[in-house]
Amino acid sequence: MKNTIAERIYDFLKDFPPFGSLERNQLMTICEQVKVGYYEKGSSVFTANEELHDSFYVVKDGAVGIFRDAILVDKCDEGDIFGLRALIRKSNYQLNAKAIEESIVYSVSSNLLEELITSNTDANKFLLASFATNTLSPYSDTSNGRLYSQEGEFHDSNGDLIHLQSIEAVKRPIICTEDTSVDAAAKIMTANRVGSIVITSNKKPVGIITDKDLRTKIATGVFQIDVKVNQIMSSPVICIPENTSVAEAQIVMLRDRITHLCITKGGTPQTELVGVLSEHDIVVSSTNNPSFLIKEVKRAKSAKKLFDIRLQAQGLMERYLKQHIPVFFVSKIISAINDSICKRAIDLSIEEIKNPLPTTFAWMVLGSQGRGEQLLLTDQDSALVFEDVPNSQYEDTKAYFLKLASLITKKLNTVGFEYCPADMMASNSNWCLSLSEWKNQFNDWITHPDEDKIMLSAIFFDYERCYGNKQLVDDMSDSIFKSIDSYGIFLNFLALNAIKNPPPLGFFRQFLVENDGEHKDLFDIKSKAIMPLVDAARLLVLSYNIKEYNNTILRFEKLIDVEPQNKELYTACIDAFKILLRFRTVQGLKHKDSGRFIDLKSLNKSDRLKLKGCFGPIRDIQELIKVRFTLSQML
Repeated sequence: MKNTIAERIYDFLKDFPPFGSLERNQLMTICEQVKVGYYEKGSSVFTANEELHDSFYVVKDGAVGIFRDAILVDKCDEGDIFGLRALIRKSNYQLNAKAIEESIVYSVSSNLLEELITSNTDANKFLLASFATNTLSPYSDTSNGRLYSQEGEFHDSNGDLIHLQSIEAVKRPIICTEDTSVDAAAKIMTANRVGSIVITSNKKPVGIITDKDLRTKIATGVFQIDVKVNQIMSSPVICIPENTSVAEAQIVMLRDRITHLCITKGGTPQTELVGVLSEHDIVVSSTNNPSFLIKEVKRAKSAKKLFDIRLQAQGLMERYLKQHIPVFFVSKIISAINDSICKRAIDLSIEEIKNPLPTTFAWMVLGSQGRGEQLLLTDQDSALVFEDVPNSQYEDTKAYFLKLASLITKKLNTVGFEYCPADMMASNSNWCLSLSEWKNQFNDWITHPDEDKIMLSAIFFDYERCYGNKQLVDDMSDSIFKSIDSYGIFLNFLALNAIKNPPPLGFFRQFLVENDGEHKDLFDIKSKAIMPLVDAARLLVLSYNIKEYNNTILRFEKLIDVEPQNKELYTACIDAFKILLRFRTVQGLKHKDSGRFIDLKSLNKSDRLKLKGCFGPIRDIQELIKVRFTLSQML
């Protein structure tokens, strides 16, 4: 007889992690043993120092508050789990759980936790993430030391990612049966313009004929063209499973000295045929890797061609993210491609302007591109510095570089990098300056700071030379640090800017979203989560006069070297930044935009939990900044 109560519980729990990760029979086992509790407003589920119950709890309806004494520290609503920490710690409850609304609560046996939930990899990861989200120090030893980022098992040492790519585009196999004649099979191959045909029985591959077989066995007269295909086919066929990497497929072809592979659901001839892969397909797939794309950039003769290459790069990025290749590695690949595109746009513009350069210059990219963190196609941020020239040559020199910058930004716009809405581009006269002008500009920003100058400093401190005279940029950097040394309080103003966006959670750990405007009720992941980490890393490395690192992750790694006592905090910031960067990129690809503004209602509970887990490190790094730069006196 069907257990309708268990079915209803199942229908509810399956939509919430970690239960959604379980097999139906596993979750039904849990649902059949769930106890349902009703709690009036104000009634307790458990109290501090109470002996441990043999279960943990899930809110079905209503809301349960978690209290430390009389202070509400958390609010659990529909689908939220509570009472789990004490259960795993195996000690008395340390907090109080009390219904703050009329509530229905499911009680799940602790025996089932160990038997069915923690033994499931995905469910166990969720529980670790839950711990990381709710602990005071989400990167401490008690929470396994790391946030859950789903970064995968690949590491930077993998080298050229072409070897890691799975063969995504599989040719639809052209097939025939064993009683088909060779001449009929040849006509099928010709009609479909393919070099092979797979002989199948019950959807399983039993043999294959290729162009080579027709040349060596039919054209030479060894067999007549009207024989059955089973007389000349190669059998048994060599098979590989779906999602095999390019490298693995190449190895199989080399090992067995063949030019075609059958792709089956199980990787054997005993499973259903789903595709066929040729040596030619391998060659084609190798043209969609970073090295090939960068070579194509160097050969490009127009901005339109650069646009096509950038689209290929975006497809490459999407595949890497689906394969859970670390986002830091992906960002390095895409940054290298973006950098090469920018260089080529500059070369094409210099060729177009025809007149020789009046003096040396350097093109600098700013913001996310300057930090090597620009994965999506966002707007341009750039600046140009040219070598000092005599006053009599200044106007003509600047006019030349403004014209050049205009050509460059136009080409980059064609590629897909939008014009900066604030016009912070080298085509703007304010951002196309001589070396001396830049030195004076930075010195003014640093020694006479106000809100606008601090904002500009934050943007320009993330510059990276993309093209041109390296010495000009090095001289700029030396001048900046000299000015900072002469006016140390500037770092305090920069620190105030770094904490202007506190962790984006309200009192009940609810996301703080936009209150009005075009993005009302959406979460701004850039300004509220990513930029606080970017700003903190920049401030702290500048305080050590470290100028070799612009990238946020590399900055935190360098800070670990100089402050080993804060290793756990900086490591947590790295983990949080990777999660946020990947999350924004995936959202941007999904919605075909910058990924900046996110509709939280579209996220599942697991994704919301992962985001919340990133906010602890933001809070703690900002507390460190407040103390280190004595900001309490300035607030």
